[in-house]
Amino acid sequence: MSAAVLLTRSDADNQRLASKLARFGIPALSVPLLRIDALDETPDQQRLMLDIDRYQAVMVVSPVAARLGLERLDACWPQLPEGIEWFAVGETTASVLRAYGMPVHTPEAGQDSEALLRLPIWNELLARPGLKVLVWRGVGGREHLADHVRAAGGQVDYLELYRRESPDGLAAALASAEQAGARGIVLTSGQGLEHWYTAAGEHWREQSTWRCWVPSQRVADRAQTLGCNDIIVCDGADDSAVLAAVAAHPLTR
Repeated sequence: MSAAVLLTRSDADNQRLASKLARFGIPALSVPLLRIDALDETPDQQRLMLDIDRYQAVMVVSPVAARLGLERLDACWPQLPEGIEWFAVGETTASVLRAYGMPVHTPEAGQDSEALLRLPIWNELLARPGLKVLVWRGVGGREHLADHVRAAGGQVDYLELYRRESPDGLAAALASAEQAGARGIVLTSGQGLEHWYTAAGEHWREQSTWRCWVPSQRVADRAQTLGCNDIIVCDGADDSAVLAAVAAHPLTR
């Protein structure tokens, strides 16, 4: 039985990446670690969208946030509001926004808020009095960008569009993947890591020996704390970053 890489995004995303890995002769399995539940729009959230032209910048943190946010934007704005700088965390997220017709800022290196803040345009934005930034995201998340904006006297608001839950039957799916030859796992978030750790249960001793491809040093540090010791840090979480890292560090068993 050849060793396989376990992909952990949605089934559709996993199938797309699996076909790319197959070109390198790398077998892959699919077990989503997150179930995405879209949230109903509240009156406060609708006001945020109706008043989106009051923001100088909008940051979109994921392809899911982009798709759900654009659905709401389309219902409120027949044309794109002007005067907004759009930012995307990762090229996959940026491609969703560009397909809608938006000019998007995204870093060439790195796929997190730290990389976004290194873009030169933030020097100008953070110098503006009364800067207002809106973040499209799921429930919860890191506050790195918000801390920087607030430290400069600006305001950050959140449009929370979805909730990430652990899928039903995850423990059994992980055990089946292990039986089918999974010996490595691609993680795209810290929350996915936590879901894996919890669901693995009594199998964690074996699964923690798998090679882990992670999107950032922050997730790598947490994985190491949980007992993982074969960790590869990718340059982000999108297909190109994962493909490059898995191809450069393939499984050998």
